[in-house]
Amino acid sequence: MVPQFIGTGKLILINAIVATNVKQQFCKMSEGYQIRKQDAAHFLTMTVVEWLDVFSREENKILLCESLNYCTEKKGLEIYAYVIMSNHIHLLARARERNLSDIVRDFKKFTSGKLISKIRRGRESRKEWMLEILTKKTKVENQKSTMQLWQYENHPIEIYSPKWTKEKIQYIHFNPVEEGVVQKPENYKYSSAFDYAGGQGPVKISLINLHNLN
Repeated sequence: MVPQFIGTGKLILINAIVATNVKQQFCKMSEGYQIRKQDAAHFLTMTVVEWLDVFSREENKILLCESLNYCTEKKGLEIYAYVIMSNHIHLLARARERNLSDIVRDFKKFTSGKLISKIRRGRESRKEWMLEILTKKTKVENQKSTMQLWQYENHPIEIYSPKWTKEKIQYIHFNPVEEGVVQKPENYKYSSAFDYAGGQGPVKISLINLHNLN
């Protein structure tokens, strides 16, 4: 069962407030914001350029899951919560080897190459339109690469307290609910909410006892 803290209606309202607070914090951060403490747990957001819904295809979500699992098994990434939406990812994670920036950089570089290749050679019906946007964005940013999939910012927020950890996990898990994709967080396959409900999702995570986060 999903840990119950308060009524479902009130929890949705609280998460809407938390979502607003998070967005306000994003606006205050400079675009060049860095992860200062490389071994600390951080709330991260990785977003596709122009909010393209690249991950609306399940096969692309699976690729992200496989890449995250590689990072946990080979690079020392420890994931406490995650959600993969149609055009962005939220993570609550830390690096055991104090190299979180390197792991995030490598993850984005690898998945960008793989996904752009899939769009080019796959059965994406919107191929030309998507490739045009990815190319235009790269020219605007004056980058050397021919195409850009991910936005450069990761909006890192260092997690300092149990209360802050709990709020971020709830925010992550309620993303699909707020987007109208599912009615309950644990019903969304590509989220750690399923793991916290007692299941086993596609990404290996380290469960936190939410009852102790007060």
